[in-house]
Amino acid sequence: MTLKIGVIFDKPQVEVNNTIEAKCGDKQKYATKKEICKVLKKRYDVVEIAADDKIINNLIESKIDLAFPLCTGIIGESRQSQVPAILEMLGIPYIGSGILAHSLALSKSMAKQIFDYNDISTPAFQIFNNINDRLDCRLNFPLIVKPSCEGSGFGIHRDSVVYNEQDLMEKVKKLLKEYRPPVLVEEFIEGRELTVGIIGNEDEKIFLPIMEINFDDIPKEFGEFYTFEVKSNFGEKTKYLCPVPINRETEQAIKDNAERAFDALGCKDFARIDIRLRENKPYILEINSLPGLKPQYSDLPKMALKAGLSYDKLIFKIVETAIKRIKNEKEYIVVDSLTDQIS
Repeated sequence: MTLKIGVIFDKPQVEVNNTIEAKCGDKQKYATKKEICKVLKKRYDVVEIAADDKIINNLIESKIDLAFPLCTGIIGESRQSQVPAILEMLGIPYIGSGILAHSLALSKSMAKQIFDYNDISTPAFQIFNNINDRLDCRLNFPLIVKPSCEGSGFGIHRDSVVYNEQDLMEKVKKLLKEYRPPVLVEEFIEGRELTVGIIGNEDEKIFLPIMEINFDDIPKEFGEFYTFEVKSNFGEKTKYLCPVPINRETEQAIKDNAERAFDALGCKDFARIDIRLRENKPYILEINSLPGLKPQYSDLPKMALKAGLSYDKLIFKIVETAIKRIKNEKEYIVVDSLTDQIS
């Protein structure tokens, strides 16, 4: 019996938020869904299901064995958890992290507090809930100002790095108005920008080759870090060094911190961890519990390719990893077709 997988995708974000960022996001999401479905159809029965107001009925009628949610969501501070919550309510096994992990990973401010509590190296930070909050005098400039609950570089621009309190408060005020509070302010680590990919669970995790994102060839006015403009418009001028040239001790420290962050948030199956490296010390910036999977564009497929995993092999590896986890967890009544697919 062939496994039936439901690929669940977001409705267009521009229907709710007609911005340049939303338009770019919709374009990337559509391309990713198209490529993943193309790969999965080589081995499985595939049905595409939109995350709209008909999703519950469509999920029930589809009779899928396994869901592959690609939804970052559109509305709400826990939007990335909405589809997993529906799937759990319906008892449908799914690929990727669960409700809590997605909620924590999407909320940079909550994730930072968890990292801090677990002594995971992360830049010093402060959470601003309103414009009347005053700067903690223990923080050192330069600081970077970010929306707490956004991804894909949304809300992060060249002027996000500030060097004095006046510019800081102006940026905080702007983000509080444009995005849902809180706003995250953290010390800007002037160093190398790295990202780490993890596939697997518990003691069977695979670390993809660590990748450095180098901005030397990008015009300085667009930023020397991963801004929205860099991610969207300067991919061809961004240098991706993979595997990153670092010593073994530093590499191990990066992997150890990445794994601790992955486990602290309760991530499952696959994730990507963003890091800044200063004087060979890694600082965890954030975790993407649903990293981009667009071939030749997203970081995870680029790292996988350097590990000898073609795009097809990467997608199949993620599916197989999830199936094995689901079987072991025994939280669902797993159909025989799922068991048969474990290799």
